[in-house]
Amino acid sequence: MSTPIDPIEQQELKNIPSQVITKLLMVSRRLSESSELSVVLSTVIDALRDLLNAERATVFEFDADANQLFTQVAHGISNTGSNVIRIPADRGIAGAAAQSKKLIHIPDAYADPRFNQSVDHSTGFRTRNMLAIPLIDHEGGLVGVAQVLNSSNGPFNDQDQEIALGLSAQAAVAIRRGRLMEDRMERERMERDLMAARSIQQSSFPRALPPMNNWQVAASGIPAEQCGGDAFDVIPLLNNTIVEPDHDIDELVLLVADATGHGIGSALSAMQVRGMLRIGLRFKQDVRSIAQEANRQLCQDLPMGRFVTAWYARVSLHNGVVENYAAGQGPIIHYRRRDNDFVILPTDNAPLGVMIDEESGDSTVITMHTGDILIALTDGYYESEGTNGQQYQEQPVMDLVRKHRDESAEFILRAINDSLMDWTAAAPAADDRTAIILKRLLK
Repeated sequence: MSTPIDPIEQQELKNIPSQVITKLLMVSRRLSESSELSVVLSTVIDALRDLLNAERATVFEFDADANQLFTQVAHGISNTGSNVIRIPADRGIAGAAAQSKKLIHIPDAYADPRFNQSVDHSTGFRTRNMLAIPLIDHEGGLVGVAQVLNSSNGPFNDQDQEIALGLSAQAAVAIRRGRLMEDRMERERMERDLMAARSIQQSSFPRALPPMNNWQVAASGIPAEQCGGDAFDVIPLLNNTIVEPDHDIDELVLLVADATGHGIGSALSAMQVRGMLRIGLRFKQDVRSIAQEANRQLCQDLPMGRFVTAWYARVSLHNGVVENYAAGQGPIIHYRRRDNDFVILPTDNAPLGVMIDEESGDSTVITMHTGDILIALTDGYYESEGTNGQQYQEQPVMDLVRKHRDESAEFILRAINDSLMDWTAAAPAADDRTAIILKRLLK
């Protein structure tokens, strides 16, 4: 084995033929002109193979998080995502070059114990000699390792090694730039997808709340991320049929759904619950039956550990009778004006998507009298931490409802939101915050 050469030191291309130097300059220009990673990698392996009169070349990129070297661009493998090769960054000849950050010349591959002969056996290729060149960027960071196999002139000579080192310095900078550009483009693509998902989600929420005689409803959804894991709905009914918000109505169906986590996956689950509610109502089902069917479907669809808590309510606007079905979503707070007290409604049913139990699934029926208020907030409200490290909890909500009981539902919801902002010093929300406030007006 030849003595390792330090690639970080300045190398002079001594005794290199002028035509080779010209080719190096052409390669350098191509690398500087392109920021597309696949083009950069292909240019590097072709240049190494051609300039060193070799049979094949490979470029392994360095994955620092996994401490691995990986490649999907090499002579002898198809350039597809399914052919990514990963190896530990401290194993084999490529690993030795990565750890030492020095060029390694192997004049006889099968005589070196670090050489993995199984690769040749599986591919039918015979490796005779090899150069492993660490790719070091201008800050001294490891970008990857290039390997060049089988010089047609016997073992790689000193001139070959100088050419390899000269090219590797250019390649490292170009690969780093290409990877940064690719990562930025991927982030931008994800941002666009998230914005599209957010737009779809937000447009599915009620654009207008129904005006009602003797009733008011206020609702809002504030996602912790661009796309939230909560959903809500306010559905006007007339004669057991969904109608537009500007119609005269005789019933109102409310929904608050909170999927585990937040982001696109959770948003899909929450929106699935909302969609099944509307379909169920179109088939004239009651909220208890709709919730049970949603539970069966989510038990089939959701992976282990994922579920959705949900609160359904069907309100008769004529007599104030409210059927509540709470699947793990709570607390649901009923303020009773005539007694000036609060009742926490039962939330004993299991969250949707946890288990199928034909015997479970009770609903609760209450009557809202004039001046009564129903409050449904997700845990993004109650579990918000203040500057003192304590959670917001239910008491401030009840205090505000009692204080502003003669104000509109919209005013009460705004007061709760303002109070929470003061509590958290306007810190970004750690969880989605979704709310519905329903009030039966004094006559």
